[in-house]
Amino acid sequence: MDIRHLKYFIEVSRFSSFTRAADHLFVTQPTISKMIKNLEEELGVELFDRSRKQLVLTDAGRVILDQAQTIDKAFDNLQTELDDLIGLQKGHIRIGLPPIMDADQFIRILGEFHQLYPNITFQLIENGTRKIEEDIINDNLDVGIAVLPTEEEEFHHFSFMKEELRVVVPPSHKLASRKQIKLEELSDESFILFNKDFALNERIRSACKEAGFLPQVVSESSQWDFIGKMITADLGISILPYSVSKLLKEDVRIIKVVKPVIEWDLAIIWRKNHYLSFATKEWLKFTQERLMEDTSE
Repeated sequence: MDIRHLKYFIEVSRFSSFTRAADHLFVTQPTISKMIKNLEEELGVELFDRSRKQLVLTDAGRVILDQAQTIDKAFDNLQTELDDLIGLQKGHIRIGLPPIMDADQFIRILGEFHQLYPNITFQLIENGTRKIEEDIINDNLDVGIAVLPTEEEEFHHFSFMKEELRVVVPPSHKLASRKQIKLEELSDESFILFNKDFALNERIRSACKEAGFLPQVVSESSQWDFIGKMITADLGISILPYSVSKLLKEDVRIIKVVKPVIEWDLAIIWRKNHYLSFATKEWLKFTQERLMEDTSE
C-alpha cells in the first residue's frame, strides 16, 4: 500500500463513483478500480458495498476513510514543510475575499507580490465573513479578509481598513436630500441587506436594535451591485460601507448615519496554532507591510 492507494480511495468515497473519481484524478476507470481492489485485498476487508446503484462505504470503509484522510493531510503537510526547508520559493495560497469590499488596493498588492514570486499561485474565493472563517478552520482556505471582531481564540488578524457605513436610497426617496440621518428614522423602511453569511448583516441588525427597532428586510443578496439595482428599482434602501456605496453605477443618494454611527473594520485573518507554508507567510508579511505603507501615505 502506498499513498496513491489512499488518495484514490478518498476520491472514490468523495464522488461515490469510480468513473467520476477517475475523471477527477486523470486516470482510467480500470486503473482506479484495480487500486481499490488491491487495497481491499491488502487490508482484508471490503471498502464499498457494490450491490447498490451508487457506491456506499461499508462500516470498515468508514473507519479506514477517517484514517486515510488523516494520513493524506499529514503527507501533504510533510511535503510542504520539506519544500520550505530546502528553500523552494513556490507554493499555492488560498485566499477568501468578501465580495462586499472594494478589492482594487488588494489586487494591486497581489500583483506586486506576484512580480517578486512568479512561481507562487493564488486561488481567490469569494464568500461572506462567516463562511471564510469556517473555511479557514476547516483548512479549505489559508487566509481570508473578514469583518472584525472574529474569534480571538481561533484567529490572528491584521486590521487594515476602518470606515463608516452609509444609508443608500434612490433619488426619489423622501430622505434623498438629507446630508445625515438618525438610524431610528429608518424604522418604517424596507431594507435590502447582504445575506447572513456576511457579518455586516448582523452588524446592521444589531445597530437597528440599539436604535429601538428591528429592520424590515425585504431582500438579501451576496452581491453589492445587485443591491444597487434593487435600490434604484425602489424595492428598498440599504446600508453599505462608504467605499462600496461609491462603486455603485446606479443613480443613488448616499447619506451619513448618526446616532449610532455604524462602522466596519476589515482585517486579514489566519488560524492560530496552525502551520503556514512559506508562500503564505511571505505573502502575509509582504501584504501587511504594503498596507501599512498605504495607510501612512
